[in-house]
Amino acid sequence: MFKNHPKGLIPAALANMGERFGYYIMNAVLLLFLVSKFGLDDGVAGVIYAVFYFGIYVLSLIGGIIADKTQNYNKTIQWGLIIMSLGYVCLALPVFSPDLNGGPEWWSILIFTCLALLMIAFGNGLFKGNLQAIVGKMYDEFEAEAAKKGPEALKMAQDKRDSGFQIFYVFINIGGLAAPFVAPLLRQWWLNKHHFVYNSDMASLAHQHLADGVLSQKFQETLDASIQASYNFVDHVTFCQDYITVFNQGIHYSFIASVVAMLVSLVIFLATKRMFPQPAKKEDKAVVEYTKQEREAMATEIKQRMAALFAVLGIAIFFWLSFHQNGQSLSVFARDFIRTDSIAPEIWQALNPFFVIVLTPIVMWIFGALARKGKAISTPRKIAIGMAIAGCAYLFLMVVSMMNNYPSGEVFRGLNADELSAAGLAKEGPWVLLVTYFFLTVAELFISPLGLSFVSKVAPRHMVGLCQGLWLGATAIGNLFIWVGPVMYNAWPIQYCWAVFFGICLVSMTVMLGMVKWLEKVAC
Repeated sequence: MFKNHPKGLIPAALANMGERFGYYIMNAVLLLFLVSKFGLDDGVAGVIYAVFYFGIYVLSLIGGIIADKTQNYNKTIQWGLIIMSLGYVCLALPVFSPDLNGGPEWWSILIFTCLALLMIAFGNGLFKGNLQAIVGKMYDEFEAEAAKKGPEALKMAQDKRDSGFQIFYVFINIGGLAAPFVAPLLRQWWLNKHHFVYNSDMASLAHQHLADGVLSQKFQETLDASIQASYNFVDHVTFCQDYITVFNQGIHYSFIASVVAMLVSLVIFLATKRMFPQPAKKEDKAVVEYTKQEREAMATEIKQRMAALFAVLGIAIFFWLSFHQNGQSLSVFARDFIRTDSIAPEIWQALNPFFVIVLTPIVMWIFGALARKGKAISTPRKIAIGMAIAGCAYLFLMVVSMMNNYPSGEVFRGLNADELSAAGLAKEGPWVLLVTYFFLTVAELFISPLGLSFVSKVAPRHMVGLCQGLWLGATAIGNLFIWVGPVMYNAWPIQYCWAVFFGICLVSMTVMLGMVKWLEKVAC
């Protein structure tokens, strides 16, 4: 798996793995954290989450421009890690307002939290795309060396690029596999220490009680399940304030692990940076005069490459809009409709990196076996197949929701135990999430690392950092609209929410298949 790849691939992947570990701690809990700490509804929290995700990727475009202009990729990446660390330090501070449902202090703390997210997004923008550009440059040099040995060696080297980005992607997900466990486990420990029991509904119900003072049957049922016998109950208001504070203090403390992970990544990068090439580095060389026809030919080639790039970026927008529901509608689906008595909703996000790690060698073996038989699948065609597989995930959820006759998330959450029983409604088992994340992960393996590989193939050599930033910019646009997931989820019977995402994947697959031959020609 690791044989015959550039020597800098593993150090770059390790540096990225630490950063991803810290990032995925925050990512696993962000939407539910905003709801539980500030009492926001899913839609408002989803908009903040979406804007943050948009910032991460659109700022990667800025990071690529900075690195291309300064020609100092290493320094840009270092500053990215430092700024991200500072953002996580801000998130780790357990500051609360005396009034948990509004007021000047409440607003100031929410703004402070958003500024911390902005710092993380900007640091990520300096780091993410530029490290990927360095990996792409490794394979440019790797192929150039192989070309000196002949056409056969060059072909073998070119075939390594896709698998190299898949290896790089595996290391990202090793960090992502462990991360979702950190915050829930710390939160559980902190709750137990203060004589509380974890309940996914209690923080939201506590905010509702502080706002309206109503003691509903569901509130009382959930309260009874959320305290230990040793808890000193004073009154309902005190309980609500204590539960919200303790519940979220545990999450705040988990961000300390993110700070440590950022620093580990920084140490790895500083220790191994001499192994990394610098994309598009300018060298002193003689001025070459080109004829008008040569200049026109080069301009035409660049236009064709950029057109192909933007075509794939358009498909990427819709993939990420669908895929990143894992932190939006799929997170609240796990909270509301899946039995999570023993496993917190955030932990289910570990399924995605787990499947990436397990399935990547299998997918690589399949691609390799097809290539050896002369039936290699081109990168554009793999992306089209990936969109079809992503559609299968949402088709499956749609069928499950229809069979269970599920209402909207908001209606379901408002029903007490007697009302759920009378309506014949019940939460599904964890197997639903296992199947869903299996399909989404296979789709991701066909699209995300191979999309990075495609960008590195078609990007003009003097614009590699910018083009990696454009890939992340397309991801940003998709992420900007992921908030529509929770909105649809809470407004309609949830089968219609899944039907929308199934339709998006199906249309994207059809469009991509229509462009395959042209894209194959440009990328060859």
